[in-house]
Amino acid sequence: MGLENQIRADMNNALKTGQKEKLSTLRTALAQIKDERIKKKSDLSDEDVISVLMRAVKSRKDSVEMYSQGGRQDLVDKETAEIEILQSYLPEQMSEDEIKKVISEIVKSSGASDIKDIGKVMGPAMAKLKGKADGKLVQQIARSLLSS
Repeated sequence: MGLENQIRADMNNALKTGQKEKLSTLRTALAQIKDERIKKKSDLSDEDVISVLMRAVKSRKDSVEMYSQGGRQDLVDKETAEIEILQSYLPEQMSEDEIKKVISEIVKSSGASDIKDIGKVMGPAMAKLKGKADGKLVQQIARSLLSS
């Protein structure tokens, strides 16, 4: 069963069991997946669906940051719960140590020596870590390795 079909089945189950928050989150995710399918004008692979879900998680993380600065704990809790629901459909995220190891190898193989070479590192790193690590974290680690 494809990832999109799994999300649809879980949405129907949430509808039947009265899980309003999960239902709402999955409906929104399926709408975003449908938009992506229309934009691409073809069916989506599981990788495409993962990309849509990653964007949704990133958007919610940004919202959590803004809501916490604004003192809206109720909205922070809501967004955090939605992040957890969406992350259950994403591949297991790598730890910081695993990401450091991958980026260190890329730094060595690309010959990057200082912060000016971050472009040489970020392209291959994001290609290798796509769906497995948050882009912001990858960039922070790459910057710290190149500046030391």
